[in-house]
Formats: sequence, C-alpha cells, structure tokens
Amino acid sequence: MLARYLPILAWAPQYRRASLTNDLIAAMVVTIMLVPQGMAYAMLAGLPPQAGLYGAMLPLLLYAVFGTSRSLAVGPVAVVALMTAAAAGTVAELGTPGYHLAALWLALLSGGMLLIMGIFRMGFIASFLSHPVISGFITAAGILIAASQLRHLLGAPISGKTLPEVIPSLIENIGAISLVTTALSAAVLAFLLWSRAGLALLLQRFGLSAPLAKLLGKTALLIAVLASILVAWGLGLDRFGLAILGDIPRGLPEFGLPDFDLSLIQILAAPALMIAIVGYVESISIAQTLAAKKRESINADNELVALGLANLGAGVSNAMPVTGGLSRSIVNYDAGAETPAAGAMTAAMIALAVIALTPLMYYLPRATLAVIILVAVLSLLDFRALPRTWAYSRADGAAMAATMVVTLLIGVEQGLVAGVGLSLVLYLYRTSRPHIAVVGQVPGTEHFRNIERHKVECDARVFSIRVDESLYFPNARALEDRIVRALAETPELEHVVLQANAVNYIDASALESLEAINERLNAAGVRFHLSEVKGPVMDQLKRSHFLDELSGEVYLTQFDAMSALSPELTRASVEAERTDTRRVLA
Repeated sequence: MLARYLPILAWAPQYRRASLTNDLIAAMVVTIMLVPQGMAYAMLAGLPPQAGLYGAMLPLLLYAVFGTSRSLAVGPVAVVALMTAAAAGTVAELGTPGYHLAALWLALLSGGMLLIMGIFRMGFIASFLSHPVISGFITAAGILIAASQLRHLLGAPISGKTLPEVIPSLIENIGAISLVTTALSAAVLAFLLWSRAGLALLLQRFGLSAPLAKLLGKTALLIAVLASILVAWGLGLDRFGLAILGDIPRGLPEFGLPDFDLSLIQILAAPALMIAIVGYVESISIAQTLAAKKRESINADNELVALGLANLGAGVSNAMPVTGGLSRSIVNYDAGAETPAAGAMTAAMIALAVIALTPLMYYLPRATLAVIILVAVLSLLDFRALPRTWAYSRADGAAMAATMVVTLLIGVEQGLVAGVGLSLVLYLYRTSRPHIAVVGQVPGTEHFRNIERHKVECDARVFSIRVDESLYFPNARALEDRIVRALAETPELEHVVLQANAVNYIDASALESLEAINERLNAAGVRFHLSEVKGPVMDQLKRSHFLDELSGEVYLTQFDAMSALSPELTRASVEAERTDTRRVLA
C-alpha cells in the first residue's frame, strides 16, 4: 500500500549492481545533454541560465522518489519555457526581479494544481486535450520558439512574441545583423544537424562499436558548447559584438518560498493551469511510449503527484517550471537507464557542474544556446499533420488549424484555449446530430442492419431504430423527432423498438425525452420497446420510473424483440437459414 504512493519502494529494494552501472552511464549522457539544454531553455523563458540548471536538480530528485516511469527525464523543456515567458511577460519586464518572481510562482502554482489533481485521481484530465489540438499547438509553438531566437542567432535586436510582431521587427533590424554572430550560429547549426547521424558513423570508422558510437554521438551538444567557448575566447569574439553568457552564479540554489503576492497569483492562475496540463500531457505521452517498449506500466495519477512535487521543488529552488522532455527521455532510454535512480544521479551531476564548471561557461555564446533550442524544436514541427488530419476529419482538422493560427498570430495561451474550445464545440455539434438508423433483419440470420446499407426484411407494423450515440441533452430531441415522423408516415405502425446497443449513457434530459416518446406512442396506440440495453444503462433506468411506465418490454436482443413482435418474419428467416444449412451439409 505504501509503495502505491511511494513508487521508489517498488524498485529500490530490488536494485542491483548491474542497474547501478547502467543508470550511471545514462545519467552521464543525459547530464552532458541537459547542461546546455537547461541553460538554453532558461534563456528561452527569459530567465538567467542558472534557472535551467536548478530546474534539473531538486525536481529530478523528487521525481525519482514519486515517479512511476523508469526512463522519463524531467527538467526544463522548450514548450513550457515558451509558455512561461509568455505568462511572465504579461506581469513584468524581461530581466526584472518581478519577471523571475512570476516564473517561480508559475512553477509553484502549476505544481500545486498537478498535485491536487493527482490526489483526487484526475489523470483523465489529459483526455480534454485532443491529439490534433496538441499537435497543432506544439507545431505552432515550435515556430514561435524558433522565431524568438532570431535575435540571438543573428545578433540583432529582434523582438516580439507572435509572428505579426517578430516579422516586422526582423525587417526593421535587418541592417543590424551581426556577421560574426550569424557565422557562428550557422557553423554550430550545421555541426549539430550533421552530428545527428554523421558523428556516430564517423566514430564507427575509427573502430568503435555501433552501440558505443551511437552513445558517444549524443555528446554533440557538449562538443558544440566546448568548441564555441574556445572560439569565442580564443578570437575574442565578444569584442566584435558576439553576446556571451558572462558570469553565472556558482554553487547550489537558495531554497525558500518566493515573496507572496496575491494579485500576482490571481493573474498567473490561468496560465499556470495551462502549463500544468500541457506539461502533464507531454510527459505522460512520453512516459507511456517508453514504458510500452519495456512492457511496463505507468500510473497516471502517480505521475500527476510526481510532476506536481517536481514543480513545487522548482518553485522553492529558484528554478523554472519543468516536465518530461522528449529528446532527453529518449536518450535516457537508449543509454540504458533501468530505474528512476538515473534521474537522481543526473541531479547530483548537475549539482557538481553548477559548483565546479560555471566559471568555464563565461565565454559561452548565446548564439550557441539559441542553436541548441532551434535544433531541439525541429523535432516538434509536423507540417504534414494538418493535411493528414483534415483529410480524415474536417472537424479535427479545423480544430488543429485554429489552434495553429491563433497561437501564431495572437499567442500561446489564446491558441490553446481556442483549440480546446473549438474541439468541445465541434464535439457538441457532432453528437447533437447522432447517426440514427432504421434497421431490418438480414435474411437467414439473427442480425439487424441499416435498411439503407443492406438488403434486409422489415415488418411495417414494427419500426426498429438504432441510435449510434449516448443519449444526452443535445441529441435527445433528434431521436424524438425521428420516431414522431415515423409515427406520422406509417399508419399501420403498432410497435417501436429502440435498439440501444450503442447507448452508453442516458442523462436526465434524454430520460425526459424517452418518457415523452413513450407517452406519445401510448396515446397513439403504439407500444414502445427497448432492446440490447447495456447493464450500466439499465441500472440507471431502474433508478427512475421510466421502466414502470414503459408501454412495451425490454428485450435482451433485437432478435428476441422481433421474435415476439413479428414471429412470422423471424420464423421465415430462421427456416431459410436452416434450409441453407441442410443444403450445404448435403
């Protein structure tokens, strides 16, 4: 029972020496990747570089204790960093103490919300963000992330949070582009793009095994960082306008709650909720994908608790909001991480780097960090998803397109709200017009199918109808109107049978509609029957007076209903089936 709330108790007692070796190797590789990425994402969020490094310390330790994924690498990520910048920028100027205070409260608020959702077992919250909406949002956010780094990549004072702001600023400052900064950015970008496949192949040519070459190929970020530091320092490029990091505070972060400001908390509550949900959806998707490869399971509610505590840890350690990162998690998995202890080891190595290595990063060009961000977001861009989704479903395609357009033109928060809102509106519209089929018996069988799609047999005295949707307030009237129309069009009608095999739920409004249908049919001398009602729906109906007032019967199957109401039709169908069977056997 205790291990249910402390997943570390499930794996720590069985920890082996082989696991220690594998976790240690994975931690070293992830640390090499996380140090430059953490500083880069802090820069993207508009925070000091150490905020990204702090976000890879206490949060990782907390996730190692409370998380259920053995491969997920928690820390700063690009999309959450962009959302942090967008939210903090609405309450304070970039680079001010108020801006950093807002980022800390975003971490605390989003962490608290995730923790509460986990305590109340609300892991289902991820279902409210459809995949098309998330895909469209992440693609648009990736474009904005790339656009936001133009000022660092080109060395020009380009500003703006949306494309209508960035593009005019780029045109206005095109004459201020630094050739030195642009050349360095292009060189680092070319190296990192080549290293995705070329570095491992090059190492194999020098005699290294394929697995080892692939593992060492993950050190491309470290090589790019070291090389750019040496070039900037050796050639004195900062004298030619190249922006460098400068002094980074050395040592562990100061722990404690940030200054309390109720008005600030009220403003940041909605953005914090969006950061919490987007971070959780991204994290749980990565965790489940990697867990499936090892045939392991992920507890969604525990993940809420773990991510909530990780963000609370970020908020009290001068860090930034965190979640599971795709590229780092894949590297962690490929490097052989067996348990969450790899994350704890990564946190310890990050702490050593903050204590010992920060002076060496003085000459690290900001352009290099911008390129690291750019390469990371390339994997987020999926431009083929929109036409693919549109071809399959116009509604989902419209939601994805709206999310992308609003995100790019107005902002990340507004884009996400627009996508979720449009998805809900389209869902209500779609379910308010359910597919309703009049069914008849397929000759020679006990099956009943749509009369418009199959050759079936019907009895004019019995009207059998199937609704392929749960019944609730937006669509209840549609069923009522269809049955009333059949009553008017068929004078010889004696029975109406509602085949309810596709109905999973009936709300109070739909129940009233069924009662109205029963009353109208009863007044016209027509009996109302139900068939193939699911157990939970039947339990629901038993709690009302509907079954007591029902003019007809409730049948187990549609065939049972027709056998009772139109025995001539079903008897002839069964006899035909038996004749065919005898003919085949003969």
